[in-house]
Amino acid sequence: MKYISPLVSPVFGRSGPRSLAILGSTGSIGTSALKVVAKNQDTLRVVALAGARNVELLARQADMVRPRYLGVLTEEGARELRGLLPGGYAPEILVGREGYAALATLPEADLVLAAQVGAAGLVPALAAARAGKILCLANKEALVLAGELFRRTCAESGAVILPVDSEHNALFQAFAGHDGRQAVRLILTASGGPFRTWPTEKIRTVTPAQALKHPNWSMGAKISIDSATMMNKGLEIIEAVHLYGADLDEVDVVVHPQSIVHSLVEYADGSQLAHLGVPDMEIPIGYCLGYPERLNIGLERLDLAKVGTLTFEAPDPERFPCLRLAREALTAGSPVVLNAANEVAVQAFLDGRISFPGIARLIEEMLSMQALTGVQDLDDILSLDAQTRTRAAEALGRGEW
Repeated sequence: MKYISPLVSPVFGRSGPRSLAILGSTGSIGTSALKVVAKNQDTLRVVALAGARNVELLARQADMVRPRYLGVLTEEGARELRGLLPGGYAPEILVGREGYAALATLPEADLVLAAQVGAAGLVPALAAARAGKILCLANKEALVLAGELFRRTCAESGAVILPVDSEHNALFQAFAGHDGRQAVRLILTASGGPFRTWPTEKIRTVTPAQALKHPNWSMGAKISIDSATMMNKGLEIIEAVHLYGADLDEVDVVVHPQSIVHSLVEYADGSQLAHLGVPDMEIPIGYCLGYPERLNIGLERLDLAKVGTLTFEAPDPERFPCLRLAREALTAGSPVVLNAANEVAVQAFLDGRISFPGIARLIEEMLSMQALTGVQDLDDILSLDAQTRTRAAEALGRGEW
């Protein structure tokens, strides 16, 4: 196995604070990152925040850290944001996809935290990699859609990718300092979500409110639904292949309901190195923002005696068909289709237009009907993504799911 990027940057050995651009600052990852910044103000300095449509929260965040740049999706949002900012503070506000890409490549930003949700995070994350940034990547879809493109880009630009996802951050920590050629298996842990023990018949009646109640983690709506279907783990399988240069059969998933062991790496001698910690995203975020040093996070310490018992089980393929679909999509070269169909299906479920089991059915339908052409570059990826979304929307209108 070979990691996706070099792990060398002049920033790592430099004294003084690191400058940080956060794309997706109003989401769960972005808000957690700002908590880490608040605890490490001598080490981290925010130069840019981008918050899509939640301009009220973005304005409050901007008032706290006073970055020079802000980003939103629309001109209307930019006008609203200007009206919410305090007097005497006039940052430059960038708008839309081009604005996000500009924020990702700011000369004064040492680190870019890519925390947008879904395929929308691909273009700015890739822009940061092309600019040779230290890319703290919380957007798993970027690698799902364009893993090989990111690997080539990092080799050309010298960009460093640090994984923020708790599972991939755990693998990274267990992988680092060891010869990747001796790693033989990557084991992703999964909580199993809220329906791990539900009878299959009952799962057919799941409501959005039930699916949004994750037992261990506090997350946004999309990732919460992905956790309930275990598509998040399917996407993480694909992400692991690209991040670590693993073969698909070298990546396994085990259900671990307590969410204390965050993932494991197995080596040729049979050793398994695990990363343990309380289920709080400030830990992997802080590890990336401070890498290779560890920042002060100030969370409650893990007490294994208090936890008492750690259990593990194989995922149920009947209850979680999205795991199979993710593996099939990677084998077929169609992860773009998988991701686009999933994003459409999840939103349809949240809107009450599709059943919970219908999410997997719609994805499988899109994978079966998509005639693939060569997907070589960013334009190909974006085109296939758009085509799949159109087809999925049309399929939704044709029948009950």
